[in-house]
Order: sequence, then C-alpha cells, then structure tokens
Amino acid sequence: MLTSDFNYNLPKELIAQIPSERRDQSRLMVIDRKTQKVSHRQFFNIVEYLHSGDLLVWNNSKVFKARLKGALILDESVFYLKGKELTDRILNSSMIEIFLVRPMENPGVWKVLAKPAKKLRLGMKVVFAEDFFAEVITKEEDGTVLVQFQDDDAIVRAKANKYGEVPTPPYIKEVLGKKTGLNLDERYQTVYAKVEGSVAAPTAGFHFTTELIEQLKNQGIEFAEVTLHVGLGTFLPVKTEKAEEHKMHAEWVELTDKNVQLINKAKAEGRRVVVVGTTAVRALEGIFAKRGRLEAFNGDINMFILPGFEFKVVDALITNFHLPQSTLIMLVAAFMGNREFTLECYRKAVEAKYRFYSFGDATLIV
Repeated sequence: MLTSDFNYNLPKELIAQIPSERRDQSRLMVIDRKTQKVSHRQFFNIVEYLHSGDLLVWNNSKVFKARLKGALILDESVFYLKGKELTDRILNSSMIEIFLVRPMENPGVWKVLAKPAKKLRLGMKVVFAEDFFAEVITKEEDGTVLVQFQDDDAIVRAKANKYGEVPTPPYIKEVLGKKTGLNLDERYQTVYAKVEGSVAAPTAGFHFTTELIEQLKNQGIEFAEVTLHVGLGTFLPVKTEKAEEHKMHAEWVELTDKNVQLINKAKAEGRRVVVVGTTAVRALEGIFAKRGRLEAFNGDINMFILPGFEFKVVDALITNFHLPQSTLIMLVAAFMGNREFTLECYRKAVEAKYRFYSFGDATLIV
C-alpha cells in the first residue's frame, strides 16, 4: 500500500497550539467500527462509554527535558575553564541543538538528533554546562548521531532535566506560560506518568484528570499499565513511497507480570481491554507478536502496524487525531479495519473543527 493512501487535507489553524484549559474538557469523537456511527461529545462523557469490568491500559512513561542547546568545541582547553570564562567561551562558539532519543547498550552512549547535524564531526565536543558535555562518536546513515557522555543514563537524564527544555513537537509554535497561565512542564505530561524515559509524551493520556480516573474506578473500571519510552519509532515521518518499506525504530518497553495477569484475566473473562494511545497498542501487540502470547517483557519493540494486522490484545482504543501519512494514522486505520472510513472520520473532524495532534482532541474507537 502507498503512503499517500493515508493522506488527508488539514488546515493549519486546526493544529492545536495549546491544550484545553481543563484536560477533560477537550472534545471526543466516538467511533463505532461495526455500525460506522460517529458521535460528537466531550472527553468527560467517556464515562458513558466505559463499563464496569472494562480494563483500561495506559502508557505510564514520563517525559524528560530531552532538548538541549550546546556549544561545539574543537579543543580540550575548554574543560579547564570555569564560571564566566566557560560561559563566554560557549557564547562565542557555534551553537547546536541536541535532541536526546535513547540510551544505547554501552554506558553513556546515546542516540541523538542534532540541528544542524552537518556541523558535527567525529571527536567534536558539545558542551551544555560546566559539568555536562558529550563527544560525537558516530554519524549514522539514517541521520541520527551517537554521542558519548561521561555520566550514566540516570545522571544524563537528571542533568538534561536541569539544563534542557521540554521537547514539544515542532508544530507547536505558541509559548505557554505568562500568555496562557498554563505550565508546559505540567501539561506536556500525563497525570499518571511515573517512569521517566520518553522524549515525547504519550499524548492520548493528556485528557485524563485525577478526578475522572477516580470516577471511572468508582464505576468499576479496572486499570493496568505498560511502559513504552517514546522515541523515533513514534514520531519519525514515513518517507518511503510504499508504506511497508518504512523502517520502524525500536523503543524500550516494559510490561510487568502483575499487569500481564490483569490483562490476560480480562481477556479470558471476555471483558474489554481499552487501550490509551498508539504507544500502548504497539507495546502490547508487539510483545504478543514477539512471544506468541502476552507475558512479562523488558526490551525493545519496533512494531509497525498497518491495515490487515490482526489485533490480539486491544478491544477499544483512545487516541488523538494524527498526522497525515504517519505510522500512527496507519495504525488507527488498521484498528478501524477500514482505511476509507478512517479518512472519512478525519474529514468529519476537519469539518467540525476538532483540534489536531498532541494538544488536540480525542477519539474513542469501539
């Protein structure tokens, strides 16, 4: 199938620049795959569509400040400078932006994206602060770069949180803060995030509030969680003409035995497994495809789901509206079981002026 088969027209003004004032006040398109009925609600109305015994599964990964701005240094003398001397040296050097993607197997080695990458040469140092720098060790064919830090992965993330910025998507042009009264560090994160490691948020979960979660629990909804640290596999664009030729990058996934038991018990009892977000879908279906069943797992998953895929775990899906020609809309079309109907729903969303992408509105597909 062609990548262009998943294209649709989206006016730029419908790309949400800021989140809704209250998380659960965003709009909700409810889609019934069997009847092809579409309803227009608000997210807090989801309580009417989830029933006692349903198991809600979400991705508990937490975003860290993966966007770093540093200076390119060609000689070692900089490491003998301190304080104002170091600051002045950095300010007078070529600046580069480093986007941390994921740690590799070797201690301190990270895969990153760099902007502008053409400035980088092997052996160059990128200095972010007096106690934080990396050396360029490899430039990969896919455009990514491997850099070597002097710190272990946990300390790299801690220093990134100290010196870096929240990695909002490039189509977010507005700046939160004084203009909106909203805190970006708080709003570009789910309320249930707890395992740090994502460089982009699992945005389908943005719509949940602690009060809504409590209401669902009181209705008899059960909860389970999986961890997928969002990386290139989630947001890298499809550049191949044929969708099947796209290379899906691996992302780190963990599913504990406790959560396996919750999910398998629900499936065995014929209860619905309602999954929040495409990342959680790829994690669960990826484990099942790799192992032939759902079991405890800790490792990489590079699941690429296209129409024709047979879902083994997911019964219903909560997700946002995705980019044209992306792996995410391809997954949604696969779950809907009908590419044409998927694009029809997206056209209806455009007509009804739903808000799209990370800070946008949601869908519930049953």
